[in-house]
Amino acid sequence: MAKQEKPKMQVKKIKFKTSWIYLIVIGIIIYLFMSNGDRTSDVSTEVTWDKLQKVLINKDYSKIKVVNSQFAEITIKTEAIRRQDTMYNDLYRNDGGIWSNANASLDKLNAFYTYKFVDYQDFRDQLQTIENQWNAQDTTGKELSELEKQKVIAQNRINVETEKRNSFWTENGGFLISTLLLIGVWILFFRMMSKGKGGVGGGGVFNVGKSKAKLYDRDKNTNVTFSDVAGLAEAKVEVMEIVDFLKNPNKYTKLGGKIPKGALLVGPPGTGKTLLAKAVAGEAKVPFFSMSGSDFTEMFVGVGASRVRDLFQTAKSKAPCIVFIDEIDAIGRARGKNIISGANDERENTLNQLLTEMDGFGSNAGVIILAATNRAEILDPALMRAGRFDRQIYVELPEIKEREEIFNVHMKNLKYNKEELNVEFLAKQTPGFSGADIANICNEAALIAARFNKEQVEKQDFLDAIDRIIGGLEKKCKIITPQEKRRIAYHEAGHASISWLRQYANPLLKVTIVPRGKALGAAWYVPEERQITTKEQLLDELMSLLGGRASENITFGDVSTGALNDLERATKMARAMVSYYGLDNEIGNISFYDSSGQSEYYMQKPFSEKTAELIDKRVSEMIEKTYKEACELLENNKEKLNQLAELLIEKEVIFREDVENIFGPRPWEDNIEGIKPADNNTEEAKE
Repeated sequence: MAKQEKPKMQVKKIKFKTSWIYLIVIGIIIYLFMSNGDRTSDVSTEVTWDKLQKVLINKDYSKIKVVNSQFAEITIKTEAIRRQDTMYNDLYRNDGGIWSNANASLDKLNAFYTYKFVDYQDFRDQLQTIENQWNAQDTTGKELSELEKQKVIAQNRINVETEKRNSFWTENGGFLISTLLLIGVWILFFRMMSKGKGGVGGGGVFNVGKSKAKLYDRDKNTNVTFSDVAGLAEAKVEVMEIVDFLKNPNKYTKLGGKIPKGALLVGPPGTGKTLLAKAVAGEAKVPFFSMSGSDFTEMFVGVGASRVRDLFQTAKSKAPCIVFIDEIDAIGRARGKNIISGANDERENTLNQLLTEMDGFGSNAGVIILAATNRAEILDPALMRAGRFDRQIYVELPEIKEREEIFNVHMKNLKYNKEELNVEFLAKQTPGFSGADIANICNEAALIAARFNKEQVEKQDFLDAIDRIIGGLEKKCKIITPQEKRRIAYHEAGHASISWLRQYANPLLKVTIVPRGKALGAAWYVPEERQITTKEQLLDELMSLLGGRASENITFGDVSTGALNDLERATKMARAMVSYYGLDNEIGNISFYDSSGQSEYYMQKPFSEKTAELIDKRVSEMIEKTYKEACELLENNKEKLNQLAELLIEKEVIFREDVENIFGPRPWEDNIEGIKPADNNTEEAKE
């Protein structure tokens, strides 16, 4: 049998890096600096004053040097060491304690004692004492002239040298640190130049004009698809058509159609505009570039326009593709409206470049622009024209069926009893809520259930979450006097009574006088989801707002500052009726509302001072007239108002059934689809 060869040990080769050379050179330089000359033959020992005194008395020293006024170096004479006196064994001895090779090495030996003193003047006084001893020995019993005495004193004087000695780091530390810092900045600078970070075109000092858009392609897709976007049926149809066009262009081009160049997603915050764009990125099998409008702006002049050019140049190279710009109003605001900078600022230059790239002289075949904003009225008209953003897709607040779908999406990961909890009921409780609000409710309900150590999220947890988001957290520990509590109860009872007695006012669902958030009391109404509102409906809602103050007036004979929020909302509503909606007979069918949003840039009002006085007069008359009607209505139902207020004081929270037991059923049909905060609080007005 053939002998099996033993496997050879694989020796890993150490790769030599050029950076090691720099480290070695720097280490040698530091060593040479720190060595401070050849002192290998120096021998030093720290001593006490007792031993140093003996050395000085024997005159075995050759030099005394005071360094930095902190310690003294006393150099010992070579002759004293050659005597091999045991007194100097601590200076020059081998392991055996016997003097060796003295004649061969003592000539090169520079031996000295180190004495550390506390105060330099004390050390000088100690040396003066020794000088006095020597003088006494040389002059006692001798008859010397004054000149001879001066010679003796001069011979016995102990000369002390002073030296200012700095350490290596004291002398060269600043130089080394500044040099190393300069080298580090130099290396970082050139690394950024050569390598760069982030963005489609890379970052770095010389790549500051490159686009920062994130690229999502087949290798890097998002996990969001159209199935994750609940509601938004009409918006999804238009967006899916764009995706389908990119996947199957022949389906449309064979009929002579052209691909749309851009689509603008418009809607209130939280309605799912960015989520819809993420779904496009997840569904489209084409490159998808995503960036924010603020990513174009920078502190350097011309960077925004440069990034726009780089973005479209990269997109053209990967066409067909989609480019998504979130919050486009950051750069798309109407031009020439900035009073300070006029029409020559960096944002407008960026917008000009964007307009040119979207529909300029060149061709952008295969590049579709998606953008999102919640302030479409302030965008530049040139950006909104056909050929740039061909479609405006409105993403509105969800209706009841859409809210139900959104709840189903966000409740997938929640543990709850599907038989006891009706999702349709939750959808009815949240009119006017956006998708982001519903997601917050689901998360808040789970947190509330976990706070009470529940195994499942229950129906009450969702209702508490809705109350928590609408009105804030309950403050049961807030101190309220009985008089304040009674006034708050009558205030909220006035709101509830008016809303129940007026046909077009939103009927009550729940009232509480438990402090919640900044409010000392709040009411939840049942608003009707309608697209248009008549003058009678607005007047009934206005009367409901003033019902709290009217109740205080007819009950206590005076009013409080608790109606601050009510008066604010009532004033805004009345002013809108007069100056925006054209619902006042004296002002007429005139509206001073600017839907383009450009009026904020004007320094003057769109009406004369005489008209302004008339508007103020009509607003005041409308509010005062409605307030008197509210007082009359509550005065006619004062007994029932008192019953409702006392019940509210007793229970602190009352519901629709309690109001119905006192006032009777409403003669009008109610379409209860949810609750809405009245924000009718009794918060003290702050000066």
